[in-house]
Amino acid sequence: MAPLTLAGIAYLLAVREFFATPRFSRRVVVIGLILAAVWHIEFLRVPAGADDDIHRYVWDGRLQRLGYNPYIVVPSDPAVKGLHTPETRNLNNPDLPSPYPAGAQLFFRAVTAIQESTFALKVAFVVCELAIVFVLLDLLRGKQGTHLVLAFAWNPLLAIEVAGSGHIDIVGALLLLVSAAALGRRWRAAAAVGLGIAIAVKLLPVVLLPLYWKRVRIRDAALATAVVGLLYVPFLNHGRIPIGSLGTYAQSFRFNGPVFAALHQVAPPQLLVGLAVLVGLVTATWIRSAAPEWSPDLFAWPMAASLLCAPVVFPWYLLWLLPFLTSASTLLIILWTVSIIPTYVMWHLRTLGRPWGSLPGWVMLLEYGCVATAAAIIALRRIPQSPAPQCSTE
Repeated sequence: MAPLTLAGIAYLLAVREFFATPRFSRRVVVIGLILAAVWHIEFLRVPAGADDDIHRYVWDGRLQRLGYNPYIVVPSDPAVKGLHTPETRNLNNPDLPSPYPAGAQLFFRAVTAIQESTFALKVAFVVCELAIVFVLLDLLRGKQGTHLVLAFAWNPLLAIEVAGSGHIDIVGALLLLVSAAALGRRWRAAAAVGLGIAIAVKLLPVVLLPLYWKRVRIRDAALATAVVGLLYVPFLNHGRIPIGSLGTYAQSFRFNGPVFAALHQVAPPQLLVGLAVLVGLVTATWIRSAAPEWSPDLFAWPMAASLLCAPVVFPWYLLWLLPFLTSASTLLIILWTVSIIPTYVMWHLRTLGRPWGSLPGWVMLLEYGCVATAAAIIALRRIPQSPAPQCSTE
């Protein structure tokens, strides 16, 4: 926790310099990216945790290659005991089928077809992160300044959750960034398909649909829908689109969601999940009308608003936001990507033998209190001050 805290503080200080300086030399940017690569290598060398999601990824990819449907097969079923490998035998939530959408499933299958291991998946995720760097360099060139790519590459969550634990969210973030870049260049079909496939990796970017309103054509949206539909064809069960354990996830899983926890006292979870989606859609609709000019950083706010109201906010969920945090307008979200670091104390408590449960109160207070305090300071600074009354000398 101490090194992570120091890394987070150093990152915030660096971000301040990135936004305050119009241009950095190309040499500084290259050295900064090399440093990011170096500490990624160290995290790649560390084996994934025993209960990390990446073991489920290996299992889902393996099942598909063996001709099974990951939305139907339950890992703990004695009938499939012989299908397990040492890396999948102790995966988390073994009594549930897979919750991951079809786009994620096909990625698992593709990587495990090359090499069936958690290390291979981590390498694939790091490659996706590297691709994000190149796309950002292209987007930032001649506009905000290529040095702002370091606001992405130096974020501590990348080393921890991509090179370290390995999470599929970075694949969705890459697809979403490619879609945003295509939208900026008016490649409307590519933008629509990119968004569709990103949604097929995880459902979070569905809240961005209003940002595409009147920026893509109806036929582009139809093409994207058709592509997503084709992704699900291999998993159809009696003609129905499978969702695996996604319903159970929304109904029962809880972690680091203070808004959801407060409202859960008065409303059922299904309604609150819908509310989280609605908050994101409303935020995107407001941004679409208030900021008609396209800008990649606009993509972060609807997803952040939806996550704030979600039942589960794991640190790696914020990977979706990182490629879009390249302007001072996203400072609050950048702060959140650092203030969420104390939630890792829960994994530390697990190593001490304590059961999974609610986060300690001080963690929630620190995580969201930092963001709320920063928001209040920014709001106060934006309030215009009335001129002081002048005394008459007569």
